[in-house]
Amino acid sequence: MKPREYSALDRGIMVLDSVLSGIIKVSPGREKRLYPGASHSETNLDANEKRHVSGLMRVNHAGEIAAQGLYKAQSFIVKDEKLKKAMQQSADEEMDHLEWCELRLNELGEHPSYLGPIWYLGSFGMGVVAGCFGDKWNLGFLAETEYQVVTHLDEHIKQLPMNDNRSRSILEKMREDELHHATAAEIAGANVLPKAVKVLMTLTSKIMTKTAYRF
Repeated sequence: MKPREYSALDRGIMVLDSVLSGIIKVSPGREKRLYPGASHSETNLDANEKRHVSGLMRVNHAGEIAAQGLYKAQSFIVKDEKLKKAMQQSADEEMDHLEWCELRLNELGEHPSYLGPIWYLGSFGMGVVAGCFGDKWNLGFLAETEYQVVTHLDEHIKQLPMNDNRSRSILEKMREDELHHATAAEIAGANVLPKAVKVLMTLTSKIMTKTAYRF
């Protein structure tokens, strides 16, 4: 039997269904990478350190939820099939990040951000808007997003307690992947975004960061 060919409307409904049901779909047969924290033993953190590390990991988890929304929207809009596959691969790597952050939060006895659906839908909307301007601007938005994430991870790594190598190994691996995603987008032909757009993206990121840290 010939496999069903889904229309753009069908695919859009499938994506919305995954959002509303709280399920983020990934590529079939995706191989999960090893948890970076597994190579480091747990350390004793005092109450303040534990609270701060939990807040940082909650922010990163929220960022990975947003990344899924962004990649889903952009891969839905992008026209080039080769580029679409590359975006799906990046989205799968971001899914590893999401799982690592959630696992670390569980180890710390903490919860992810309660506002996950808002982060997903907001990023999905921005991804759709960026995608409507064409593949090169789509890639430009993606590259700038990833570079801002790298900067944000650098700040978090500096803020970690010196002995928390378990969390540090997670963030360092995430940083490596995000930088690779940004570089790949530039190689694929990303346009450089106007300064005003970059500033707006930074302000939006700060709002999410401050909110997700607590909630």
